[in-house]
Amino acid sequence: MFKKEWVHRFSLFTVFLICGLLVFLVFSHFRPMLPRDIDIPARIGAIIVFLTAALLTRRSEGLERYWLVFFAFFAASFAQILDLYLSYWSLHLLRLDINTPVGNAADKLESTLLVVIPIIVLTKLSGNDMASIYFKKGNLKLWLFIGVVAFLVIAIVSIPWAEWQFQGRDLSLERVIPWVPWILLFVFANAINEELLFRGLFLRKLEPFLGAFSSNLLIAILFTLLHVGVDYTADTLMFLAFLLLLGLALGYVTQKTDSIWGSVLIHAGVDIPVVVGLFSTLT
Repeated sequence: MFKKEWVHRFSLFTVFLICGLLVFLVFSHFRPMLPRDIDIPARIGAIIVFLTAALLTRRSEGLERYWLVFFAFFAASFAQILDLYLSYWSLHLLRLDINTPVGNAADKLESTLLVVIPIIVLTKLSGNDMASIYFKKGNLKLWLFIGVVAFLVIAIVSIPWAEWQFQGRDLSLERVIPWVPWILLFVFANAINEELLFRGLFLRKLEPFLGAFSSNLLIAILFTLLHVGVDYTADTLMFLAFLLLLGLALGYVTQKTDSIWGSVLIHAGVDIPVVVGLFSTLT
């Protein structure tokens, strides 16, 4: 009986991993694998397939419990196509240069709005509430303590970390201080974006099928693979290994505190040295 259950869970893990690889690797909104003329129809096709699978399973008595998982893949795919192909409007509207800290921060905020708003709207349309994507208070004292401590500790070491791992150039506290508003806007926008897209959207939906740890592992793998091909780190393999561990930690904090906000604070903190290194190459 135990072996049969394990095989069933492993099979589901594999199916959901393949779906996730399609959504977050092949159709990544950062580094899509297909050329534009192929990517657009293929991406639309994947969105239609996930939506159809969600609607069909919802209407099936035997498969109804799977519908929210396919709906999550549909929501993620839909949000990503908006982010990829409707980007840069804010920069044109505000006449900002992407090669400046303020331009980068505005672009990241735009990206977050294009991802977060559709996910929230689709969650409501699916009949679920904000708690289903961990947009809730949860254990406030616990996530606030963990998140604030992690954020502050990482912020303190962000300049040497940026120089060591994220190609920071000629960094000093005096040079970084004017960037602080744009750093904070960038890191919190990105953290909300990615935490909702991964932990918020998927963890609670996968747990009934995979259990808490396997769900967390699956999402941590997909979160890591989304960053394959980044060019802002000195050691890509070490960075990806770090992201896998980070993804597991963020998922655990989300599950433990029953809220996305602790992982948002930690994620924002970890992004600080990345953004400090990035901004140092722009100005």
